[in-house]
Amino acid sequence: MTRSQITGRDVVEQALRERIDVQLLMIRADDESAQSQQLIEEASARGVRIWRCSPGDMRRLGRGEGSADAIALVGPSPQAGLGELLERGGISWLLHDIAYPSNVGYAVRTAEVSGADGVIIHADFNHEQRNRIASVSMGASRLLPVLFHETAEVLDAAAERGVRCVALEDVGDRAPWDVDLCAPLLCLIGGERGGLPQAILDRCHAVLRIPMAGFVPSYNVQAAMAAIATERLRQLGARRA
Repeated sequence: MTRSQITGRDVVEQALRERIDVQLLMIRADDESAQSQQLIEEASARGVRIWRCSPGDMRRLGRGEGSADAIALVGPSPQAGLGELLERGGISWLLHDIAYPSNVGYAVRTAEVSGADGVIIHADFNHEQRNRIASVSMGASRLLPVLFHETAEVLDAAAERGVRCVALEDVGDRAPWDVDLCAPLLCLIGGERGGLPQAILDRCHAVLRIPMAGFVPSYNVQAAMAAIATERLRQLGARRA
């Protein structure tokens, strides 16, 4: 089950009654109506996280009728171990040696926006830097698993579960649209300067290269991720058509 959004107090209340996996409920901070208070109590009793938000947040994050009153996140838990994450059947991102916490934060946000199962980070960030990642992600780090593991460990776990590994690197010999990005997938992207070492590339099923035409030799991390994520969504849409 992938993450999705439902909106409207009646719709969210029905989802709670039907024991659908509601993970998060957003209600306006100034909404003290009896119906909203009852919805909050029902959600809290089922362990659902509650976010009291500004009207601006509700407008920004909401989609569809009823989003001004209540927004809920439905889907798998944002908490998962490495094995569980890789078994969810979608796409996970492995960020190898990204140097700057802000870039990781933007990458986490890109992953969440594009419907990724989670993000795995190989980097030695301290507590303050991890807080920076969460802040730059604009809350996305609380909506999907964000794990810290060694790259070799992750590749071993992916191999055990039959998850294909696809690397994104400027030495790649295939374009994103020439590779099936729909199957369970682990997508790797390297640091801002060093990229992915050859030993890691050798363990991947394919190495992709995004077309570039300018003088600067690479996109930034989140832009490169977005190019792959968008192509994957296009492929998924074509299969459903």
